[in-house]
Amino acid sequence: MPSPTCYLLSGSKTGIPPVSYRPCRSHTLDNALAALGRSEANLTASRLRAERYKELVADKAVSQQDYDDAVAVLTQVEADIAYWKAMVKSARINLEYTRITAPISGRIGRSTVTDGAIVTAYQSMALATIQQLNPIYVDVPQSTTELLRLKDSGLNHEGSDRNKVTLILEDGTAYPQEGILQFSDVTVDPTTGSVILRVVFPNPEDILLPNMFVRAIIKEGVNEQAILISQQGVSRDSKGNPFALIVDAESKVGFRPLALDRAIGDKWLVSSGLAVGDQVIVEGLLMLRPGMVVKAAPFDPPQAGDAPASGPGVPLQKQSEGGA
Repeated sequence: MPSPTCYLLSGSKTGIPPVSYRPCRSHTLDNALAALGRSEANLTASRLRAERYKELVADKAVSQQDYDDAVAVLTQVEADIAYWKAMVKSARINLEYTRITAPISGRIGRSTVTDGAIVTAYQSMALATIQQLNPIYVDVPQSTTELLRLKDSGLNHEGSDRNKVTLILEDGTAYPQEGILQFSDVTVDPTTGSVILRVVFPNPEDILLPNMFVRAIIKEGVNEQAILISQQGVSRDSKGNPFALIVDAESKVGFRPLALDRAIGDKWLVSSGLAVGDQVIVEGLLMLRPGMVVKAAPFDPPQAGDAPASGPGVPLQKQSEGGA
């Protein structure tokens, strides 16, 4: 069967320009249509001849052989019509294979072939690559240890923001659109011990591009009993165990060993060791020892360009925490 004269990448369903604007033609289809038309033209004459011979053979005006020949010719013409209809259908199917239609909408990159190049089915080199940019998927690797911690943390995930994700671009700026956490993969990468979290982001301005490096901030939930303290108020002993010095009800320095969960900004998330209302000492730690009498003063964190504020302690309040 002769091959079509060209291959065309169609943009009719994708909104993208085609690689080649030359119309595809198939000589096989043209030949099949012509043969079908010729057979259909002979059908009327063959049917009328067979009908006339049927009447004449009853009157012995023609021989039975002439009538049988007329019927055979009619049957052959009908068979030819059926054959060429099948050939036309097959040629049209083959012609459709020469039109490559993208299954998704998006933007096309550079073409790897030019007009006149020979391409074949199942070749390893793609004609072109189409990327869907709006919406766009962001795949975030997350360690299995962190996922297990999230499942065991008992955080409150209620609310409309439980699946919202924000994005930090390569230059440190925040992406203006929020994404939705779509799903978590069920397969662990054995080389990194992580799974993929897929997030869907709207991308109307085409800011996000495939293979771009970004950082995602996922809101895990809300812990109503979380306690955050300044990292400045946490020290470590010779074994590396964290502790804090507090001002007790008798205005004396107290020692509190801590269990820290993780850092959130410039603060530590405390798992145990402190209670609501404890006053944590954040300045002058090197001059203090447990049991010393001190006078607590509110701590005023220094602002950019200001001199460090003085004051040994700060009342600790219960905080709500959203994980990142």
